[in-house]
Amino acid sequence: MGIMSFLRNRAGIIIVGAIGFAIVAFLVSDAVQMGGSFMQGNQIEVGEVDGKVISILEFNEKVEQNTNNFKQQMGQSNLDPQMTSYIIENTWNQSISQILLSKEMNRLGLVVSKNELNDLVSGKNPDPQILQNFGDPQTGQLNRMQLNTFLENVKSQPASSPVSQQWTAFLLNIRENKLSQKYTNLIRNSLYVTSLEAKEDYDQRNKLANFNFVNLEYSSIPDNQVKPTDQDYSDYYKENKFRFKNSLEKRSIEYIVFDANPSKSDSADVKAMVAKTAAEFRATTNDSLFVSINAETKIPVSYVRKGQLEPALDSAVFNASKGAFIGPLFSAGVYKMVKVLDIKVGPDSVKASHILLNPATEGGIDKAKAKADSIRNLIAKGASFAELASKFGTDASKDIGGDLGTFARGAMVPAFEEAVFNGNTGDLKVITTQFGVHVIKINSQIGSSRVAKVAIVDKSFSASNKTQQEAYAKATSFISLAKNAEIFDAEAKKAGYVKLLAENMVPTQAFIPGLDNPREMVRWAFGADKGDVSNQVFEMGNKFAVARLIDVFEEGTLPLDQVKKDIEPMVVKKVKARILIEKMEKALSGSTSIDQVAQKVGKVVTPVQNIVFANPVIPGLSQENVLVGTIFGSQPGKLSKPIEGDQGVYVFLVNGFSKPAPLTNTFKQKAQASQGLAQRASSEAFKVLRDNSNIKDNRVKFF
Repeated sequence: MGIMSFLRNRAGIIIVGAIGFAIVAFLVSDAVQMGGSFMQGNQIEVGEVDGKVISILEFNEKVEQNTNNFKQQMGQSNLDPQMTSYIIENTWNQSISQILLSKEMNRLGLVVSKNELNDLVSGKNPDPQILQNFGDPQTGQLNRMQLNTFLENVKSQPASSPVSQQWTAFLLNIRENKLSQKYTNLIRNSLYVTSLEAKEDYDQRNKLANFNFVNLEYSSIPDNQVKPTDQDYSDYYKENKFRFKNSLEKRSIEYIVFDANPSKSDSADVKAMVAKTAAEFRATTNDSLFVSINAETKIPVSYVRKGQLEPALDSAVFNASKGAFIGPLFSAGVYKMVKVLDIKVGPDSVKASHILLNPATEGGIDKAKAKADSIRNLIAKGASFAELASKFGTDASKDIGGDLGTFARGAMVPAFEEAVFNGNTGDLKVITTQFGVHVIKINSQIGSSRVAKVAIVDKSFSASNKTQQEAYAKATSFISLAKNAEIFDAEAKKAGYVKLLAENMVPTQAFIPGLDNPREMVRWAFGADKGDVSNQVFEMGNKFAVARLIDVFEEGTLPLDQVKKDIEPMVVKKVKARILIEKMEKALSGSTSIDQVAQKVGKVVTPVQNIVFANPVIPGLSQENVLVGTIFGSQPGKLSKPIEGDQGVYVFLVNGFSKPAPLTNTFKQKAQASQGLAQRASSEAFKVLRDNSNIKDNRVKFF
């Protein structure tokens, strides 16, 4: 039912965790230490953080919770592989964050006392999550009566009950939020900006430099005229070795895709089937049954508001009249046919309450309906809906008087939605859904817009079994021949197959160009040895793939031979810089003005006004940190040496500096500098936690 209970509706808040933890999660994501072979180690451990094991059972529970929450928030019943991977990654980051922060809190002795926690729930300044769940939407203030009723109900429940367990998790989340806030405040309060630092920051933002420059662009030398030597590569590697530290193991593969795209015969067969289905759909008198049997996505027959359907279908439906048949329309590989069963003006959203009865505990569906009718009659005669919900309800909404809040179309199951959106304010109804028997009260209906009741049948345009088998046969035939790297290349060339590359894959990678769900192939790559050819065909929708592992980038500093290809553009630029610096030095020899330098190199002098140190961007060029930094450290009226910049080699002459007005409000400048420092402080602190932690990630064995 989506939002039928308070705790289910707030599951995301309970699961996702503290705002501070989100910061840690973001920072930890690129800090995973793999530690050893991916396919070895304990088969029940998804990871380890500083000796604390994350079991696969514990991790799977969190993944399932986060998945259900994501589905509820997004209104989706199915998630694609990329979304699933996103949830797994966030869950992993959340788990690491909680362990790292918990360890740090214990070291510092930070705690949230029982009194503090009670105050966060029912004190004068309750936690924002309490206000969100128990606040009056009209006033924004805490509804203490609602909160106290809920707390009394929790007290009456055994500790093992779902309500008690969910409430405990909710309180733990509030506690973690508070701990994170304390930790962040502790860091921020330890920061201090001196008067000298404030003045320096003020000068960097306000002192202006005026200068002229001459530049020779790297692009003036064609790449094919530059031949770096082994020494050039070695020198660049040594100077920039810190850049080549690999935080986690990566692997590269080459692969061949065997497409099972629909053939002409498949296309004709699908079109014939769609035409036949459309004719039968037009003629049927039982649209719901026809949809349930023939549609691939089984969208329930229901009212939709404008904008709920895909654009082409939405436009066609809301320009049609009652009884119209639309389609077949083809979009994104799917044929869709629509019957417009009704068009009317209806509410945009509804506020409702319900009492849910469980037929299994009432002695059957008939007895549950009879009891529901009795409850409805009592309410109609003036009995309190909230009191009866508390007494007879079987879901968590009973703790808040059966209140389901306000919801739009698409939030509830079809039968429930039909009842509340097609009734009137004040109506009492008894209906049956897959959840049980409901006594419903429509508290209010909000807004109005044109809605259409539609029945939708879709058929995807896909390859036949014969076409898929033919593609699979080609892949298996290739595997039987390509048993090593040399044969792999030879057979691919012989057959005219195109080899594709997936470079620097991480263990959790969920996307490879041209492939929908490559996780099996990624897992294979992290269990194979360099040069291995896959001994299986990887199936991904209408595509089959065979792969070869071409490189392994171990954790730690990568050797020169593995980064040589990647650093080639930088090395080429370095060689160009050496050539251009030599040219500039010759031009400087004997020159007494920048105009003379420009004339010798065949360039013009470019004047620049009002550049500040804090924003080192040269108009018309790009950001040139080294150039601008050197300018602010130079004396006016003196020709510079050649400066190796980002876009070229420069010679400049500083005309002068415009100093800002004296700093009169040091306190304000300190506050501004402190604010920027505080914004970075938390993330920098978490980086330290990350860098000093031993994190092992075994997810590739399980996902």
